[in-house]
Amino acid sequence: MRTLVTGGAGFLGSHLCDRLIAEGHSVLCVDNLITGNLRNLTQLEREPRFEFLNHDICLPFDPGAFDYVFHLASPASPFDYLEHGIETLRVGSEGTLNILELARKYHAKYLVSSTSECYGDPSVHPQPETYWGHVNPIGPRSVYDESKRFTEAATMAYHRYRKVDTHIVRIFNTYGPRLQSSDGRVISTLLHQALSGEDLTVFGDGSQTRSFCYVSDEIEGILRLSRSQEHTPVNIGNPTEFTILECAEIILQMTGSRSSIVFQPLPVDDPKQRRPDIAKAKRLLGWEPTIDLRTGLALTLSYLSSKSESSNTIELKPAPKLTTTPVWAQTA
Repeated sequence: MRTLVTGGAGFLGSHLCDRLIAEGHSVLCVDNLITGNLRNLTQLEREPRFEFLNHDICLPFDPGAFDYVFHLASPASPFDYLEHGIETLRVGSEGTLNILELARKYHAKYLVSSTSECYGDPSVHPQPETYWGHVNPIGPRSVYDESKRFTEAATMAYHRYRKVDTHIVRIFNTYGPRLQSSDGRVISTLLHQALSGEDLTVFGDGSQTRSFCYVSDEIEGILRLSRSQEHTPVNIGNPTEFTILECAEIILQMTGSRSSIVFQPLPVDDPKQRRPDIAKAKRLLGWEPTIDLRTGLALTLSYLSSKSESSNTIELKPAPKLTTTPVWAQTA
C-alpha cells in the first residue's frame, strides 16, 4: 500500500512509519515539525519507499492517490499543546477536515489518533468507550481535549455522510524510545530528571493515577484497529494502574539515581485517575499489551544510554502542488 502518515516525525508517528516500512508498504510522512523532530526519522533516510514532506496540513495540499492515511498530527504533550494552543485547535479541526477530504477523494481508509483526554477528569473508572467524559471546555487543557473531541466528531461525520472507512483510536499514556525528554509527560519528565540528577517533580501528593503503555504495544493495537471493521472509538492502552508517586519511586530504583522527590501543586484540571477499559480491544482485535512497566522502562533506558548524539537530517522531498482553497471547502 501507499500510506500517508501525518505527524510522522513525532514520537508515535515515527514508530508507525518504521512498522509500515518493515511490512513492505511505502510511506509519505507529512509533518511541519512544530513538535516533531527529523532525528526520529534518520533510520529511514535512505529507504526508497519513504518520503518526507515538510508541510502544515491545515494548509491545502494534494499528495496524489494513496490507500491508507494515519492521521496522527497534533501537539500531544502538555508543554507542547499549552504553548501551541491555537495550532493544536487548528490541526484538530482544519487539518482533520483536509485529511478526511483527501481520504474521501482517493477512497482511502483512514485512522485518526484520539486521546484518553476525551474523558477529562473522569467520574467513571476505568474508562470505557461508552463514557462521554467530564471535560472542562474552556480550561487551559481544552485546546487539546476539544481539538480531539472535534476530530472524533468530524471523523464519524465523514463515515456517516461521506462513507469514508474510518477508525478512531483513543490513546492512553504511551512511552518508549524517541519520547522527548522533559516534555511534560510523566515518564519522559521523571526519567530526564532522574538521569540528570535533578529532583523528581510530583504534582499534588502523587496519588493521582496513570496507566502506561509501551510504544510497540501501542503501535500493534493501532495497526490491528486499522485493519478491523470497527468505526467507533477503541481504547488502546495498558490497564495496569500506577500512582505517580509509585512511578517516580520505580524510576529512582531502576536508574540508581540519588535524586529526591519534590511535590508541587496540581496543574489546573489535572485528571485524578486514568485507566483504560480495554474489553472492546480484546474482543474485537484480540489485542492487549504484553510489556509491563519495568520491562518497558528498561528498554527505554537502554535506548537512552546508547542513542547517538548525531544531528543527522533527512532530505526533504519537493512539496506536492497545492490547491488554492481548503480541500474540505470544495464541493464533492
